[in-house]
Amino acid sequence: MSNNRSGIFIGGLMLGAAIGTLAGLLVAPRTGRETRKLVKKSANAIPELAEDITTSVQIQADRLSNSTLQNWDETVDRLRDAIAVGIDATQRESQNLNKKNTVDVSSITNDTDPLTEKLERS
Repeated sequence: MSNNRSGIFIGGLMLGAAIGTLAGLLVAPRTGRETRKLVKKSANAIPELAEDITTSVQIQADRLSNSTLQNWDETVDRLRDAIAVGIDATQRESQNLNKKNTVDVSSITNDTDPLTEKLERS
């Protein structure tokens, strides 16, 4: 953000300097001919000043754009990492639940319970 503010400040400073120069020339105690020459020189400098301001603003906009893209890429990377961690945690929790719900078949003996024996005898 400071880059954006500095670009705006520089542009405003240049524009203010141009306006101040023009105003100073108009109220200066000079002859009309001298004032017109100075105004003409100042008017001729305006396109160059505008080009400088445009270049400065473009540079600041490019910096801001690059900074925004870099921040976006970093945010997307962090989001991908967080999703991957969440998926891993979910899979581990699912496996833990499956282990708790499964019965160890090897621990079951062939002995039948008493109720089954009574039913078989009848």
